[in-house]
Amino acid sequence: MEQLAEAAGITVRTLRFYRERKLIPPPRREGRIAWYDDTHLARLRTIAALLERGHTLSGIAELAEAFDQGRDVGDLLGLGVPTEETPVRLTPEELADHFGDQATSENLAAALDLGYLGTDGGEIVHISRRLLDVSAALVREGVPLADVLSAGRRVREHAEALAALFTDLILTQPGRTTEDLARLRPLAKSVAEAELSLAMDRRLRESTNTQGGN
Repeated sequence: MEQLAEAAGITVRTLRFYRERKLIPPPRREGRIAWYDDTHLARLRTIAALLERGHTLSGIAELAEAFDQGRDVGDLLGLGVPTEETPVRLTPEELADHFGDQATSENLAAALDLGYLGTDGGEIVHISRRLLDVSAALVREGVPLADVLSAGRRVREHAEALAALFTDLILTQPGRTTEDLARLRPLAKSVAEAELSLAMDRRLRESTNTQGGN
């Protein structure tokens, strides 16, 4: 404990307080000896960084609890399954840098439940660089993160339906296999993007006409 406190630049008393508040995981024990490792040191540095950003200890404790209960990233991505999305590794303080004071325990839990976030050792992993960038951009535009995540859940439902439709379209044809499905995957994306673009055009015209009528 003394060695860990010294490495983290805090007092043993502070470290004991963090342990009591369950801000750090318990040490590995061998008899009467308690062993701490780099995971504990990383968590202490994260706590210090979040405190500097204005987070309270209560809020950090809630974030730590949600983080510790997160699903493994392998469960989210599916080990060995190819994807066009690029996962992003983040520390909790980097996540806070993206979303500021909206990186709350409630929003983190919602993102974990939605499957946007997973855990890998001492790191948080976002399943998609594109989704992370878009979510952060919407928050910067003033859209609450809770609303972004709620919309993401609805988009996920529609995306699952579109994927099922295209999968059935291809695999119900005689002689087609999953290799054909993978090869024709870009066509499904093109259809979805084109239809979304046309739908947004219609929405813009309707909104313009409504505002003009007022």
